[in-house]
Amino acid sequence: MIPLVVAAEVRGTDAPFVVRLSATGETPDDALLRRTDQSTLVISHGRARARIAGSDPAPFLGDIVLLDPARSTLQRLIRAGSRHNTFLVTERCDQLCVMCSQPPKKTHHDNFTHYERAALLAPQDAVLGFSGGEPTLYKRELFALLARVHAARPDLRFHVLTNAQHFSKEDISFLSSSAGRTVQWGVPLYAADADLHDQIVGKDGAFRALLDGLAVLCQAAANVELRTVLTTMNAPDLPRLAQFITRLVPFAAPWAIMQLERIGYASNRWNELFFDSSADFEPVAKAIDIARLSEIPTLLYNFPQCTVPPAYRVFAPATISDWKNKFLEVCEGCSLRSSCGGFFAWHTDQAYSRLEPQ
Repeated sequence: MIPLVVAAEVRGTDAPFVVRLSATGETPDDALLRRTDQSTLVISHGRARARIAGSDPAPFLGDIVLLDPARSTLQRLIRAGSRHNTFLVTERCDQLCVMCSQPPKKTHHDNFTHYERAALLAPQDAVLGFSGGEPTLYKRELFALLARVHAARPDLRFHVLTNAQHFSKEDISFLSSSAGRTVQWGVPLYAADADLHDQIVGKDGAFRALLDGLAVLCQAAANVELRTVLTTMNAPDLPRLAQFITRLVPFAAPWAIMQLERIGYASNRWNELFFDSSADFEPVAKAIDIARLSEIPTLLYNFPQCTVPPAYRVFAPATISDWKNKFLEVCEGCSLRSSCGGFFAWHTDQAYSRLEPQ
């Protein structure tokens, strides 16, 4: 597991600041990173100095980081060479999903200024994520950031996770703008039945509000990725959900069926919520077949390839973020490993009953 936040002793400034770590410090945006001894790395930027534990600067070079003197932390906002860079907009949320991997909090720390600066320093053609909580609780700030960054960096693309319940017709202007078209909106839809969806997300009326939001996204011709986390609650309903999507959300691409992540609320209800798709893949297979007949691209996220029947492995790319994935001892020598995402770092043996390395 790769740490995204490390302890840092910051001096010479009281204000948080964003810089790119460099071996030379050639530009005003670069901070010089060097090793002082076998256990300490020093960052220099103007009058500011920071010390972090480490013996090798190489893993940090090119990273765009937020140094916070008050919290004594270095946060790796954008890691050089990684495809998995996501900004946490807020920990506030207006849902309470039974399997939430990021349990909501009532407090909000506004980091939009830091995220904007980091985005402007991002590598060419990068894809940057925004997640929460629920990012669109602050949609005005989010839209404004995306518009400004797009004006300066039209090469960048974005992915925003959202429950889509806060979009209105007034948002169509931005959603259909050149900045809005750089965004893929990742939207969770858990069931074709309103009561079941609302039960899973812990909010009455969520299904209805979601459909209204999807209608706005459709009118704006927005790029929508549907996401369905697989649990014992909705697995039997998956084929019906596929039919629902083909009829009412055919503009979505792709539809991602996602295996459960054992963290957050799901860790306490794992035995109750985890659906072992390695033992019973039938509802997943039926759902994929239905969606494919309507030419809706369908993918399996977070599914180790050896748990998927051979005919469906083509739909299971490596999707677990590089900072939180791992491979098991049984994976050694498996011919599928190069194209497999492996397991979440917090995976335990209380999961798949069938692991069949190739």
